Amino acid sequence: MASHPPRTAPPRTVPDLTGYFTHAGHVLETQLSAALAEIGLTIRMQCVLRHALDEERTQIQIAELAYLDKTTMVVTVDALEKAGYAERKPSATDRRARIIAVTDAGARIAAEGQKIVDRVHRDALESLAAPQRSPFVNALITLVDNNGPLAHAVPAQPIRRTRQRA
Repeated sequence: MASHPPRTAPPRTVPDLTGYFTHAGHVLETQLSAALAEIGLTIRMQCVLRHALDEERTQIQIAELAYLDKTTMVVTVDALEKAGYAERKPSATDRRARIIAVTDAGARIAAEGQKIVDRVHRDALESLAAPQRSPFVNALITLVDNNGPLAHAVPAQPIRRTRQRA
């Protein structure tokens, strides 16, 4: 049997942004999930409540803002309705559309949830030296701002499978 020389990964020429963002996002999400679970909310529920409180929005509009697919959005709104935090109502401006209306209880829990979200984010930022915090946040905002290089996802290309012969 021939011996193969050991292989090495190609050298990196820039930091692994995808790896860092993925790891940081995963850790932050798990921290938020655990903290919001203490008051019976999920990240999705908190996000939907926030967007519904901002202005009258349809389920589809909120799903787009919250990066939720249709099925996940329906399940999330169902859970909010069951908890008494939101309800689907006809839109005042478009009688064909249904909006997500937040109840008084929903507004209270969203406010409590926002305090938790802010605390988790503040704790993460406080791990940086004070002079690093604003530049870090501003750099992230620049990257994901409407004109930034990470503002919009590239549309996913459908996977084309080759035909199998019978």
